[in-house]
Amino acid sequence: MSYDESLLAVPVSSVDHIQGQDGAVTLVEYGDFQCPACAEAHALIRQIQRHYAGNLNFVFRNFPLNEIHPLAQLAAETAEGAAAMGQYWTVHDWLFENQPLWTAYGAAGLQQGLQELGLDPAALENARRGPDISSRVEQDFIGGTRSGVNSTPTFFINGRQYVPNGGGSLARAVGNAIAKLH
Repeated sequence: MSYDESLLAVPVSSVDHIQGQDGAVTLVEYGDFQCPACAEAHALIRQIQRHYAGNLNFVFRNFPLNEIHPLAQLAAETAEGAAAMGQYWTVHDWLFENQPLWTAYGAAGLQQGLQELGLDPAALENARRGPDISSRVEQDFIGGTRSGVNSTPTFFINGRQYVPNGGGSLARAVGNAIAKLH
């Protein structure tokens, strides 16, 4: 395991999307919903959460790489619109778990999938176009940039950037951080 010298510039707060509240360790991901590596990381994060249930808080922040992922901004705004409807984690998970489907069909694929989730497309679109949504995505991105993020996914464990190396894994790094606090 190794850590970069980069520290999380924007502390985790109540405005973040957080799973878990009482964990000893907080894992922050800066991710892009259209990024294939982020979709792979999503499955790993779910395993880590199950393994360290009760000891881990997970935070997801938007870092859409619009230059290489043209649907990333739309997906981030859609997830944030869903948050305004109390459905953030449902849409977050769906976007990663169905990434090949909706990215192949663009905005229409995204719309169809969200309908299949039972979300009202008109209500979600209205929420997505809310005045705070694009600002929220932009603030996440700026916070990531200030924290040294330049690719996705990028992880921070208790405020320190995790950098994978040949002998370590994210799961092991989280486990080591939890063990140090117990």
